[in-house]
Amino acid sequence: MAFAGLNYIAVIAAAIAGFVFGAVYYTTLGKPWMAAAGLTKEDVEGPTGKPKPGPMITAAIAQLVMAYLLAGLIGHVGNLTFSGTLITAFFVWLGFVMTTMTVNHRFQGQKPMLTVIDGAHWLGVLLVMAAVISLIGV
Repeated sequence: MAFAGLNYIAVIAAAIAGFVFGAVYYTTLGKPWMAAAGLTKEDVEGPTGKPKPGPMITAAIAQLVMAYLLAGLIGHVGNLTFSGTLITAFFVWLGFVMTTMTVNHRFQGQKPMLTVIDGAHWLGVLLVMAAVISLIGV
């Protein structure tokens, strides 16, 4: 299913894979992340004891946008090999995600560990998305 040069099945699959990666990642590192962010369990969860839906909806939409643009960039670069897509994802992470997040975290006075935890998450998300896009096709 391709439209305007992009395979939307790959984009949706990549977004879902990135979201699932994040869920597993932050389930595993939830306590260290909350400590680094200066948050409590009550800050993250609503009165129901489950994650608040607002941030989850925002994350899902952001993952979809990220997967769409990553697929477009991979297609534009033209290196559609598995390693080529991973390299593109890595450069996107290093050049845009880490630089932006590091500056924001420093100005916000956040702990460096928060940058490490969040940065590793976004690297994983981009690599997973790139792998899915490579396997399904742009």
